This record gives sequence, structure tokens and C-alpha cells, in this order.
Amino acid sequence: MTNRLQDASSPYLLQHKDNPVHWQQWGEAAFAEAKARNVPVLLSIGYAACHWCHVMAHESFENEQIAGLLNERFVAIKVDREERPDIDQTYMAALHAMGEQGGWPLTMVLTPEGAPFWGGTYFPPTPRHGRPSFPQVLVALSQAWANEQEQIARSAGAIRRALAEAAATKPGDAPGPELLHAVQEAFLRGMDWELGGLAGAPKFPNIPVFRFLWQLGDARGREAVHLLLERMSQGGIYDHLGGGYARYATDDAWLVPHFEKMLYDNALILELLAYAQADKPNPLYAARARETVGWLTRDMAAEGAFAASEDADSEGEEGKFYVFTRAEIEAALGDDARFFETAYPMPAAGNWEGRIILERRLPFNGDETRLAACRAKLKALRDTRIRPGRDDKILADWNALAISALVKAGIVFQEPGWIALGERIFTTLIQAMGEEDGRIAHAMRDGKISAAGLLEDQAAMIRAGIALYQATDKSAYLVLSETILAATEARFGDGEGAFYISADDAQDVYAPRGRSIQDGPTPSGTGMMAQAYASLFHLTGKDEYRAKTQAVLRAYGGRARALTNAPELLAAADLLANAVSVVVTGGAEDLVRLALAAPDPKVLVLRGGKVLAPEHPAFGKPGICAPPMCAVAMFAACRWRMRKFCARSCNVPRETILRLEFNNVALVVETGRSCQGAGRPVTMPACMEPGR
Repeated sequence: MTNRLQDASSPYLLQHKDNPVHWQQWGEAAFAEAKARNVPVLLSIGYAACHWCHVMAHESFENEQIAGLLNERFVAIKVDREERPDIDQTYMAALHAMGEQGGWPLTMVLTPEGAPFWGGTYFPPTPRHGRPSFPQVLVALSQAWANEQEQIARSAGAIRRALAEAAATKPGDAPGPELLHAVQEAFLRGMDWELGGLAGAPKFPNIPVFRFLWQLGDARGREAVHLLLERMSQGGIYDHLGGGYARYATDDAWLVPHFEKMLYDNALILELLAYAQADKPNPLYAARARETVGWLTRDMAAEGAFAASEDADSEGEEGKFYVFTRAEIEAALGDDARFFETAYPMPAAGNWEGRIILERRLPFNGDETRLAACRAKLKALRDTRIRPGRDDKILADWNALAISALVKAGIVFQEPGWIALGERIFTTLIQAMGEEDGRIAHAMRDGKISAAGLLEDQAAMIRAGIALYQATDKSAYLVLSETILAATEARFGDGEGAFYISADDAQDVYAPRGRSIQDGPTPSGTGMMAQAYASLFHLTGKDEYRAKTQAVLRAYGGRARALTNAPELLAAADLLANAVSVVVTGGAEDLVRLALAAPDPKVLVLRGGKVLAPEHPAFGKPGICAPPMCAVAMFAACRWRMRKFCARSCNVPRETILRLEFNNVALVVETGRSCQGAGRPVTMPACMEPGR
């Protein structure tokens, strides 16, 4: 037997191809060998940018003695969690069912049939800090396999039942305003109102949580989002020289990152920066958005899309590429070093392991030109170093999230090139990763598909297509979105309104077939599907989409506790009930841009006379204004004035305004209420004029 990872496409698996461990890729051959030898399977799951995955690899998987023990008593399988998130989610859920905390590397022990019966994460090569050594774990588990088969069978059966229960739907009433409010309040109680983010350490961006708070529109929720973005954007979690945000901070002040940068984090943060900028323009947000897109286009471009991640380590040391000594900074900046220190602290002893992680303390209205010149000098110095590794595989779901972000950010920050870039990436994914039946594959490297599409890929692509359709008015994006949606329903739907993570033709996934509504650092596929249905209902007026949104929501309506961990799905309920569809006729592109740049994620934009179905509330109407368009949807900069203006001009209570016409430009809004009643044409106030 030998290591069999030489033919893998995953950069993470290729990192392990020279290990003395006889690694195999996930597949039937590995499990057949385990059955033939009557030994358990040791499953190790990680990813290329994972620091502790590298640590365990160096300590244990490159150790000849430990490798020999592993080869003798187990069949060893290595999985890239980014390439096969379906496998990762299944066995991470199994670890949680055992009462253990998750993380990577994920270390699971399975029967030859793939049933998990024991698990953990990182194990040291020798006993340390109360943890057993990896060799001790291997010996104990192999002895248990030989002598305790009945106990193993009971454990595996209990875990299987727990997985089935976790994947089950429980029909009930769709979540309503009371539940959304309760979840919002729970999140707000968990806020760190001084340092931003959810209280405690380590600290993750948790963007699905904050986007949910943003969408609900409560002033406290929006304050929490602004605080999060300001603190992260000035902290060490942000790369002040090259752009982009690290995956998380190990402390509560956003100073010390785990230095890996992930595409999905930066996509989601970029989109949230755009919403925040639309609400309260801030030069900090604009700078971070442009720097992050600069990092994406400069360092992450791959095969017409974006690579998955950049590593935390270089030359075997975490963060080495990113940190400086005070002496290095002074030598690079010369006389400007003291000036630079007014914005970026430079303690002589460092702020992390004797080195300096750059963080900014000065507000973003100082001498930005001079500071930028200093940062450029430090970046030039940094660029002479050995860069961290890059995982250059293409993941459809993460790239689709990036497309949606580029579209919103391109509109808000007035960067049309970003929208065009999103269009090009969308085309790449369709052409290179699209299947004949309309599905999108999950992973690709060097032009070769390496993993089948999952629910998240389909849902994120539908979301990206809807964003591009609104921004460009190209009906092809709507057609493609509905094509992917139909394929998703056929291959992932459970027949009861919900969706499985993997398709019905997936042959290599341990049963039971998984379903999930829980958001992690990325939104769940089920939540994104519900939002897609709601968006399509409001954009097309097709009542089938309203019914399908409600079906997804009701499928989990009986699991109120689980819904508290599903802000994306709850946001879909809010979107269905409260979306604002703005239809602009008459070719008024200035108004289109204003609508597209709205700070409210519930605003959906159409050009009039295009694809409105007869059942759409705006069909055949020259223009209506229903609440809360004037106040929230289109013109946030003068929302209070417009709400009063609308009421005064129509001579009706604010809550019942149903029609306005501004000169020859009709503004159409649907809020789920009947579109009837009459107002009178009025003159556009100054704050509504194009360009204001």
C-alpha cells in the first residue's frame, strides 16, 4: 500500500501526497479495503488554509512511526472540506451529536460502512494539556474495534438516529413577526457594544447574523452592523496593506487573526459594506471595499473566477508573511515612521509574539495620501517575502456569493466595472461548471470538475442571477436563474417543500441524506432557496413562487428552536411579507440607480414593461406608490422628508398612500397589499431629483 493522493485535484489533498500515511481519497475503493481488512476508517477532514491542519500534519502525518501505526490498524481517508462540504457537514454533525465541539482538522473514526462511532479534532503527537496523544487514540480505538463491537454498533446506531433527527423537517406555521423579533432581540443581547461583533473570543464576522439584523431595519441592529464593520475594518483582522479580511480573530478586539483569508468571508463582508455605505456613507467603507476588490482581482483571480482561499502560514509559520518588527517598519519608512505610528501603533515589544500586527487607531479622516504612501512602502517590503499558499480551486457557491457582492458594491460605490466582472464570473461558472440538466457543479480546478453540485451552489447561483438581472436588465439572467431553480427542485427537493444538501443521484454520501437550515459563516442553501423564491415572486408576480416560499418556511415551522440558528431562512420570511418591488418606467436610469443603491435588502428593482406577468400587482398600472417605498426603499437620504411629502401631497395618511407619479416617471411598489385607491400626480421634490 502507498499514499494515493498523487492524482487528487484538491490543493489540500496534494499537500499530503508525500506523507508516509497511506492516504486514500473518499470513495468506494477505500471502504472496500476496510471491509476486506476488517479495520475501521480514520477520516481526516481539513482545508488548505487551515493552520491547525498544518500543525497536525507536521506533527503526526509526517511522522514515520505514527504513520506506521495508522497504516497498520486503519484505512486512512483524507477529505478537503471545501471540495466536499457535504461529507464535512455530515461528520461534523456526527461529532456534535457526540457532545463534542467542532473544528478542523476534523478527525472521525468510521465503520467500513461509513458509520461514525468516535470523533475529535486536533490531537498532539504526545500527551499535552490533558489531551491524549494521537498514537494513544489510535491504539485505544483499534483495541475497541477488536474487542467492543457491540458497543461500537450501539454508538453508531445512536449517532445515525441523531443525524436523522437533525435532518428531519417538522411542519408548522411559517415564522411570523413575533419569532423574527425574538431572534433579533436574542442576537442583540449577545452583542459586544464596545468592540463590535458577538461578545467573546474567538470572534468571527458571522455575516448571516448581521445581515439579518440589517434587513429587519431596527436602529439597534443597524448600529450593531456599523460597529462591526468599523471595528473589523480598523482591526488586525483586516489586511491593511493588501486588502481583504481574515477568517476570524482569536481575541475579542479583532487584533490577532488566524491569518487565512477566505473568498466567502470577503464576499459577504463586501456586500454588507455596500449596504452600510448606502445607509451612512463612510470613507472607511469605501476604502475597504475598493481594497478588498483589489485583493480579489490581484491575488485571487483564477480560471475566469476567484480562488478559494489564501493560507495562514508561510515558511511553516503562521502569520509570518503579514507581521513586522518595529525596526523593519522604521527602516522601510524612514522619517515617516513616527507619522505612521500616529495611525498604526508600533509597540517596541510588538503586539503579538514580539511582532506587530498592523491595526489602525486613527479615524479615517487624517492625512490619507501620506498614510497610503507609507502603506505602499511596507507592502513593497512584504512582497519580497515568500507568500502564503493559495488554494486555487474554483468553488461555485463562494464565487456566486462574490458575484452578488460585486453587483451591490458596484452600484453603491459607483464602480460599473465590478458589475461587469460579476457578469464575466457568472458566465464562467455557467460555461465551465454547468451540467446538462441545469445544475451547477461545486468544485473545479484546471478546468476539471472535481465535485458534484450541492444545494448551496444552486441557491447561490440563483441569487447571483437575480442580482445581475436587476442590475443589468438582461432577461437572460432571469431565465438562467429559473432554469437552475427548476433543476434544483427536481434533484434536491424532498417533495414536501424543503431541500436536501446533496442531489438524488449522489452515490457516495453516508445516509441519512442530510437537510439543514442552519447558517454557518455562509448562508444555508435552504435559506437562500427560500429567499430566491420570495425574490422571484416579487419580481415576476407568479404566485407559485409565493406558495413555494411558504412551503419552505412551513416545512420547518415546527422547529422554532432550530430556526433561531437560521437567520437566512427567517430573512426569507421577512422578504416575502415586506419586500418592496420598485418598477421604474420611462427609461429613468438615474432613478433605477437610486433604487438599486437602496440600503434595504428587501428592495427589488424592475424596469417597467418587461416581464410583468398578468398576476403581478403592477401589471397594466402606470405607477403606484405603496408604503414603505418613499420612506425606506428608494430614497434613504431623505426618507423622513419624503414620507411627510407623500402624505401631504396626496392628502392621505402616510400608511395608506397608494399612488404617486413624478413627472413622467412612474414608480411602482408592491408590498403585498391590494393596489387600489387614488392619489394625484405631484411634483418631484428637490431631494428626489436625479443626481441628488
